[in-house]
Amino acid sequence: PAFSLLGSYHDPVFGEFDASFYTQIRLSGDNPDFGDVNTIVIDSFVLALEYRGHYGKKGDQTIEVYELTEDLYLDSTYYSFETKTTQLTNLVQGTGVFNLDDEATTVVGGDTVLPQLRIPIDTNLARVLIIEAMSGSGTFADNDAFNSYFKGLHIKTNNGVQAPGEGGVFHFNITDPDSKLTIYYHQAGEQKEFDFYINSYCADYNHVNIDYTGTKVETVANNIAAGQVEYYAQCYGARAVVEFQGINNIPKKAVIQKAVLELPVKYQTGSDYTTGSTVTVTTYLENDPYQLYSLGTIGTYNDFDKSFTIDLREYVQAVVNGELKHLGVVISPALFNTSVERIIFNGPDADMKKKPKLTILYTEF
Repeated sequence: PAFSLLGSYHDPVFGEFDASFYTQIRLSGDNPDFGDVNTIVIDSFVLALEYRGHYGKKGDQTIEVYELTEDLYLDSTYYSFETKTTQLTNLVQGTGVFNLDDEATTVVGGDTVLPQLRIPIDTNLARVLIIEAMSGSGTFADNDAFNSYFKGLHIKTNNGVQAPGEGGVFHFNITDPDSKLTIYYHQAGEQKEFDFYINSYCADYNHVNIDYTGTKVETVANNIAAGQVEYYAQCYGARAVVEFQGINNIPKKAVIQKAVLELPVKYQTGSDYTTGSTVTVTTYLENDPYQLYSLGTIGTYNDFDKSFTIDLREYVQAVVNGELKHLGVVISPALFNTSVERIIFNGPDADMKKKPKLTILYTEF
């Protein structure tokens, strides 16, 4: 994913959404020499995460950080429902309550930088790491050795029960140079610091929990007929499926000149729960219903019309030619594994002014 996600919120339609992430950290230099550890006074230990946007509302959330006890591997595949084992001790110092705001002014060392979430970490861990570096064990010899010793972090929230409309999920660019774990200390009157990097060489992935229990989304998933009123798509969760069996009645010798699918949505400009600007369009393959096949087109959102428009000419032509069987068009938010966007589509029986529509122009030979 392009961004790491952190936060939780209670969507009034889609239910509870909770996001955390796992990541390795790396040395800023092999075999760091801290000198006489007995002369070191640790001032602070800070995990800095650079903001890259949010979904939902800004405000207070309780954050926890845990040390991993299970390895991560850069060349492995991880699913958003996977969990990794950690130590039991929460490493965050203080109450852990932070006002999450991706527009807040952040000053580091007298310099104003792009907005960051700065989490104070237990300074006892910083001392343990410094002592280990100077122990001669070889764990700080290179990053492979270090990641075997210190496997990484799980950064999560613990917000308890949230009321509908409360909370938000925040996007972080953890591979930015300003996203790092830093020991600030002084030694013999000199201020010093040592960084642990989070970069593209670190394995990381987002962990997401979505609870649709008792929601309209669950109703449609269990009863397709309910989707005639409204139907849904959400990053990391639900995908919308649109079927229009009438295309099977188009003459087999027809040449499709135009096929435009318009999918109006239920959305008020300025809402905390935006639709996003783009959706991807896929379909199922008849011989493998568990795989999605890209149709090579996207849907774009027009805020004036409150609708996504999708060019399906090539798809409809392929169905008419018998190259594809119409099993439904699958609509997903374009940033499916990166964002938290969700969409409420108007069904054909919605009490809204605009309904979904497929317009086809063809020439018959």
